[in-house]
Amino acid sequence: MLRKSDLDALKADIETSETIAVVSHMNPDGDNLGSLLAAGLSLEKAGKSILFVKADIIPEDYRFLPGIEKLEAVDDEIQMIDLLMVLDSSDPDRLGENKILLDKSKKVVNIDHHISNTEYGDINIVMPELSSTGEILFALLLQMEMPINIDIASLIYIAMSTDTGRFTYQGVNGRTHETVAKLYDYGIDAYGLNTKLYQRRSLKRTKLFIEAISKMELYNDNRIGLVKITGKMLDETGTSMDDTEGIVEFIRDTDSVEAACLLKEIDENVVKISLRTKNSVDANKVCSSFNGGGHSRASGATVEDTIDNVEKRLIEEINKYL
Repeated sequence: MLRKSDLDALKADIETSETIAVVSHMNPDGDNLGSLLAAGLSLEKAGKSILFVKADIIPEDYRFLPGIEKLEAVDDEIQMIDLLMVLDSSDPDRLGENKILLDKSKKVVNIDHHISNTEYGDINIVMPELSSTGEILFALLLQMEMPINIDIASLIYIAMSTDTGRFTYQGVNGRTHETVAKLYDYGIDAYGLNTKLYQRRSLKRTKLFIEAISKMELYNDNRIGLVKITGKMLDETGTSMDDTEGIVEFIRDTDSVEAACLLKEIDENVVKISLRTKNSVDANKVCSSFNGGGHSRASGATVEDTIDNVEKRLIEEINKYL
């Protein structure tokens, strides 16, 4: 249940703020984009002037989202903001260059569901027991009697679906499905949204997927599955890092695999870890050892090291749990 004191404080700040910005983390995904846009559109319908802050390049998969064209980049010349709403970002560093907005804002509200959240806001609405930031936002909008229409409800559905693996992850429960049922009342076209989200993989992405899986390494009696995506692989297939979506989940779905790892070579000595686990391995604790985090079954981190060294270090860390 959302605390009444948080709701009252947030509602008062919204009512008295003339300038409001909504922002989220780098490397956009469905939950952070869906939540950011839903929050901004609801505030806009309530009569507020909203700055929709762009954090990074928008993956092609999400360019159909309602309101996506409103996202714009900001720089350090931006004027003071009355209220900054940060969504789905467990710590300030995840904001990348937009971290400057924390110092440019009179009030910061932090809305998130990651257990690793550092509670850096003036108001912290952090609920790890809920499936996604989108689900938290929907509860907030309802309890504050904020506007919700079909676009806002669709964005929340997208946030929830993508962050729960199409409603298959451990954190999904009856309350999650009750929330989805309420979203249907706003007229969402779940079939159409799912088609756009999950049934439009390009041929280039398919080729990358095949090459990546063909090079999967297995460790510890096939209980750890690991795939490395290098810049060379992207060049050869004409793809980008956005096209790696779904690979780590595919590894996890292998029967014997307890921990699925995807290592993405962002730069020569910068590697992004995506980790998905089933039962024995706490993904959040593993990624915390690399200054990352997230959830017990899905977490990530960015490491400054070679991809081969990161592979070795990550396997050693996971083996502590097996």
